[in-house]
Amino acid sequence: MEKIDNFGLTTSQVQERIDNGQVNVSHDNISKTKKQIVMEHTLTYFNILNVFLAGIILSTGRWTNLTFMVVVIVNAVVGIYQELKVKKIIDQLTVVTVKKVKVIRNHQESVIPVEKLVVDDVVYIESGNQIGSDSIVLKSQGLEVNEAMLTGESKPVKKNHGDELLAGSFVVAGSAYAQVVRVGNDNYSTQLVHKAKHKNKASSEMKDAIGKVIKVLSVVIIPVGLVLFISQLAAFPDDRASAIVKTVGGVIGMIPEGLVLLTSLSFILGVGKLAKKKALIQEMEAIEALARVNVLCLDKTGTLTTGELEVEKIIPLIKQDNDEINRVLSAMAYSFDAVNATQLALQHHFSRVEGYDVKTLIPFSSQRKMSAVCFEKQGGYAMGAPEYLLPENHPVLKQVETYSKEGLRVLLLVQTDLVDEQTSQIGQVVPVALVLIHDCIRQEARETLAFFEKSGVEMRILSGDNPMTVSRVACLAGLKNGERYIDASTLPNDEEELQKVVAHYRVFGRVKPEQKQQIIRACQALGQVVGMVGDGVNDVLALKDADCGIAMAAGSDAAKQAAHIVLLDSNFASMQAIVKEGRAIIADIERVSSLYLTKTIYSTALCLIFAALRMSYPFTPLQLSLISGLAIGIPSFLLTLERSSVLSSQGFLRHVVSTALPCALTMIIYMLAIGFIGQWLHFDAKMYSTYYFLVAGFISFLVVFIVCMPLNCLRMTLASVITILFYCILLIMPNFFGIYPLLNWRVIWTIPLCASAVFVIGLLRKMIHYFMKRYDVYLSHH
Repeated sequence: MEKIDNFGLTTSQVQERIDNGQVNVSHDNISKTKKQIVMEHTLTYFNILNVFLAGIILSTGRWTNLTFMVVVIVNAVVGIYQELKVKKIIDQLTVVTVKKVKVIRNHQESVIPVEKLVVDDVVYIESGNQIGSDSIVLKSQGLEVNEAMLTGESKPVKKNHGDELLAGSFVVAGSAYAQVVRVGNDNYSTQLVHKAKHKNKASSEMKDAIGKVIKVLSVVIIPVGLVLFISQLAAFPDDRASAIVKTVGGVIGMIPEGLVLLTSLSFILGVGKLAKKKALIQEMEAIEALARVNVLCLDKTGTLTTGELEVEKIIPLIKQDNDEINRVLSAMAYSFDAVNATQLALQHHFSRVEGYDVKTLIPFSSQRKMSAVCFEKQGGYAMGAPEYLLPENHPVLKQVETYSKEGLRVLLLVQTDLVDEQTSQIGQVVPVALVLIHDCIRQEARETLAFFEKSGVEMRILSGDNPMTVSRVACLAGLKNGERYIDASTLPNDEEELQKVVAHYRVFGRVKPEQKQQIIRACQALGQVVGMVGDGVNDVLALKDADCGIAMAAGSDAAKQAAHIVLLDSNFASMQAIVKEGRAIIADIERVSSLYLTKTIYSTALCLIFAALRMSYPFTPLQLSLISGLAIGIPSFLLTLERSSVLSSQGFLRHVVSTALPCALTMIIYMLAIGFIGQWLHFDAKMYSTYYFLVAGFISFLVVFIVCMPLNCLRMTLASVITILFYCILLIMPNFFGIYPLLNWRVIWTIPLCASAVFVIGLLRKMIHYFMKRYDVYLSHH
């Protein structure tokens, strides 16, 4: 398209508009500010509760019981440091994916970030671009815009001179020059765009489950604490300070102080690690969604193939001079401003020719599957998918089928008596020639597909190309069941029927953008966690609705914005490393969460039980701090760093409960048993404390050993060292923790109690697994 007469703004005019605040400032930055990071890690509900409890402890004068505040402070400091560190990486990487726009300034074309647009800027837009600010079309060449994200209408809208372009819509065909009329918050569509751009949140079963736990605790912790305080006053009628310390011990035990931090920190570290592997995470929850994906949908181009095409052969279909056919193909290849891969292949194959003056144009779009040109002297020609240009059962389609089975992409050149630019319609057609093109398959495609198959991830190829061609390419790349293909034009409209089709077929050809979205939703309706890899405007709807949308940095602005993850090297093969890292992060959080939830479950239950029995609560804050630090804090940190876990197939909550619940029940049983044994053997308060503390410590370290399963050298060493360290500390300084020396002969009876706990945990685990299986059977029958 020829340049327009408008030479754009001058530097001084741009500066004048910036000074007046007429600049397209965006508020869509995903990176948090430093102030937000500090606030999120300090002003939390549980931090405020801990500070309040610390104040109560200070009032008793028993300062040694303030050790729990060390954990709170360390949690906050480590969290802030790590998130600031990752923020720096993300801020550097987001520069790569900032939306950019071509503008004319000072008589020259230049590329600037969309946030730097000012009122009256002249912009050049083409297929794949997102319109960054409300504009008016100055000059159009077959411009078509998809306003689905604003209006819900997926049909492209043709735009001519004087028509308005709304920020947030996408160019799907043609190109144009336009002048910016509104910027930033003045954009007519600002509110709509924010809603429309809003993609589905990446699914996070783990964060949802932890959120529910925290929500319940937030509600019950204060009333339970008050009930416990009343009971402790009854247990210590003459010692208010002891009643307060015991109450604080119970409440602190209920708080999973490290669980939220562990989850956030693991996600934050994951974002940093994945950034180093050239993956920009736009939502932290996407790490878990990616780890749990069991169906991955992807476009053939740019994933299985390099995206580059090569013309293999031209096959004439009429008695016409071959040179004339070549000249027409050459003229068509150089007639359009918006260049796609097919045009590039034709341009590489043919040289530019003279004497073909363009009269009217219909640019290629994924909806029409063809492009058309009417030349001044030579007449009208169209080129595109044969089955879209010819009626069913046309003899040429048999030839096309033969070549498609060989894995070739086949385009049909036809002569037409009409090229209507306004309606984007062509007239009667006469087949002229077949253009055979082949895709270049990526060298690493086979290895990548094999990795996903081994990982239990089913693949679906969604392509706009001929299904037989796509199937052939998929088979060459090593896709399992790649021969199961279907033409998307035959897909049923009924949702249940579509689900059956989607479950069976692996390759979908001639897929329209809305159908990609429907296929994603059908997979989700079957209970699958669906990932979508795409790079074009035609992938936007599918990327937006997927549980985890993955876009290529080299793809369109629209695709990058709709996705949860952007592959900065635009290399599908890097998905292997990214999925492995994501699975390791989530598996480690799953594993160590059992440590935190075990303490939360037994502490909450013991608070209620001991309050009801009006007995002294078993632990002080000081004692719980030692158990929490050695049996939860250190192992959770080191195990998370180990990165060698296998993701549970049970789901987060079931996996955690199957470990945490039997251990917590064991703790409750033994604490109650010690309470009643102590009455029988006439324990004094210090002996009670000794038995409670030693047995609780042993059971806590049993949980560590269970979480470390299967044991390797590192995990065995870790579990053994922290257990030995715990008893060594108590051997050296028993009085500091308010217990008798370990060598006291009356303490010896803790040994059989601890030994029997091993069998009780094993028995309870088997019982819980049995009931969970029975529950699954019940659900399957109902």
